Amino acid sequence: MSEAVRRFRVMGKVQGVYFRHSTRLEAERLALSGYARNLPDGSVEVAARGPAAAVEELHQWLHRGPKSARVAAVQELGFAPGDPAPASAGFEIL
Repeated sequence: MSEAVRRFRVMGKVQGVYFRHSTRLEAERLALSGYARNLPDGSVEVAARGPAAAVEELHQWLHRGPKSARVAAVQELGFAPGDPAPASAGFEIL
């Protein structure tokens, strides 16, 4: 099973609606590590590490999010020097 490390930016009504907490619960259900954090522009950044199929399942879930969220778009981001990398264990809310 191959491991994947991917990072996403989720845009729309995604702050103040338990998006990060719900993402952590979904990531833990999928046995992924990583983080979710609010960005100053109102979007949420999510990074995930784990089996490629599970990371892709989280990616698909991000398009829906929790019931109270209104996701407008999900953009996949690369990693640049200085970007936080997802931990090898646990999923954090930053």
